[in-house]
Amino acid sequence: MQEEKRQASAWFRALRDRIVAAFEDLEARAGGAAPAGRFEVRETERDGGAGGGGLMSVLRGGRVFEKVGVNFSEVHGALGAAAREAMAARGVPGIGEDPRFWASGISLVAHMQNPHCPAVHMNTRMFWTPGAWWFGGGADLNPCIEYAEDTAHFHGRMRAACDAHDPGYYARFKAWADEYFFVPHRGRARGVGGIFYDDLNSGDWAADFAFSRAVGEAFLPAFLPLVERRMGMPWGEEERDIQLVHRGLYAEYNLLYDRGTKFGLATGHDPEAVLMSLPPLAKWP
Repeated sequence: MQEEKRQASAWFRALRDRIVAAFEDLEARAGGAAPAGRFEVRETERDGGAGGGGLMSVLRGGRVFEKVGVNFSEVHGALGAAAREAMAARGVPGIGEDPRFWASGISLVAHMQNPHCPAVHMNTRMFWTPGAWWFGGGADLNPCIEYAEDTAHFHGRMRAACDAHDPGYYARFKAWADEYFFVPHRGRARGVGGIFYDDLNSGDWAADFAFSRAVGEAFLPAFLPLVERRMGMPWGEEERDIQLVHRGLYAEYNLLYDRGTKFGLATGHDPEAVLMSLPPLAKWP
């Protein structure tokens, strides 16, 4: 499994590099009086570096992005009893007495300047324990002002990525996203959905890895055309207020329910990297 781990980690890092370059290119092409945004990059550590780490890349105050983070990680160590119990409870295979784990992935959250541009989340990851391995991830769109054609385009790209690997994946993973990104205490969804999958182990590592790569490959074609379509639209205080209230919903979800946030904080990863997903500004009605 060492070679498979190497391949997966290299892919997540390469995807991170491509997305960072694409977002900086979009900033440069956007024009305007403000300077084009650039990513600030720093290394992150788990347990002081003994458990691996990664790269935290954040762009703040750009022409297009108010805040966007694109993180890569490769970490390892021992799962605590609570983490093992939570994984076993949801049916994760191979969670036994041996607490060792390895995980690598990319995680992205973008909060936009123009309220007409949708916020977005994407991640793909591989997880290994001595008893099993699995993949997880997905992408979901979070507009504060919804446009049906944007939703259709985003879902169309996610469907194409799924259909190329299994005709049942899209319906299954869309339904999973609808359930996973629902905010129970608000009685509503976080956004307009996308796809979400976890604990994916079909028994064919190469096939599952290829599918996770397809999800990553689909992200930029799914998202960039929406931003390019909306980033020049006029907006004012009313639209900004709608955006900030919606960000409050996003923050509530990520802090209370998101698996990645809980896992990262529980396993000792850099808290700034884990909480990168939080918006720069938000409000509550």
